[in-house]
Amino acid sequence: MTSQEHSSHRVSGEVNENQTNDNSSELQATMRRTISSKFTTDDYKIGWISALAFEAAAAEVMLDEKHPDLPLDSHDSILYKLGRIGSHNVVIACLPAGYMGTSAATVVASHMQSKFRSMKFGFMVGIGGGVPSAENDIRLGDVVVSKPFDRHGGVVQWDFGKAEESGSRATGHLAAPPNLLLSVVGRLEADHEQGIHKYTSHIERFNKDPNLKNFRRPENEPDKLFRATYSHAGGPDCSRCDSRYLWRYPQRSMQDPILKVHYGTIASGNQVIKSAQTRDNIVNALGSRILCFEMEAAGLMNTFQCLVIRGISDYCDSHKHDKWQRYAAANAAAYTRELVLTIPVDELVG
Repeated sequence: MTSQEHSSHRVSGEVNENQTNDNSSELQATMRRTISSKFTTDDYKIGWISALAFEAAAAEVMLDEKHPDLPLDSHDSILYKLGRIGSHNVVIACLPAGYMGTSAATVVASHMQSKFRSMKFGFMVGIGGGVPSAENDIRLGDVVVSKPFDRHGGVVQWDFGKAEESGSRATGHLAAPPNLLLSVVGRLEADHEQGIHKYTSHIERFNKDPNLKNFRRPENEPDKLFRATYSHAGGPDCSRCDSRYLWRYPQRSMQDPILKVHYGTIASGNQVIKSAQTRDNIVNALGSRILCFEMEAAGLMNTFQCLVIRGISDYCDSHKHDKWQRYAAANAAAYTRELVLTIPVDELVG
């Protein structure tokens, strides 16, 4: 029986069940808005920074509840999105449009810490360029998480150091992520080794919403990795490139997760890498197992306690294009949500 039929058959004085449910839903929504509006800057303990608008959009999709915006501050030009993931209140910020790199990230992180003084730590989440190798089976859409390895704390600034013929050798030191985050990362890593991948359910948020179709895995754009010595033939995609120069890596089985998460060192600098040979020269000069390149994290690590999470959208070569970017951003956001949900609430009290 339809709701209209049900309505026509009810006797005088009988309560309309649908109307009651609607009123209840409206009341609950009003209560949520009222409760949310009572939050202050001290109630937000986790920061989430993204460089690009679509990365910030992916972050907002991961929220269980959105909170009203805070009043504008004449001393802070950064706009924040507020909300909740599980039991944790989260503040999201995006770099100003047209700005990128380590300096811009430093400014945003500084403003965020000044405004949200109870914040314990944060995440730098977005896309990055993968460094494929025989040792690192990195594919488009995979996620890379900064983790101390060898002599690096998880992030190394590749364009700050001594210039050498083969590239640049990094000098100085960037701080490692806080121990609590590394502990949670270790727990997730152990879960993933056992085939427990909760991020797959978070990715479904993008798959179920028709408005978010651009964040889904590209259907007609295969993952192509060309040899480092072969340059792009031109055009918006690789349809004109010679397939004889493709790397023939094994296909992942249907039993494998939709994406893989890699843990290790991320190279950060102020230049976009669009050459496989340049990429490999930098990696060799750094003398470390680099998993991906990005452009903001080096501006954060020594002043903003954070973990860097990057979805792989290209291979830092001349075949770089933007068709995998939103999917990669969605995967990075989904992993970050899984991580936030794993953080014990009592660890952020006080």
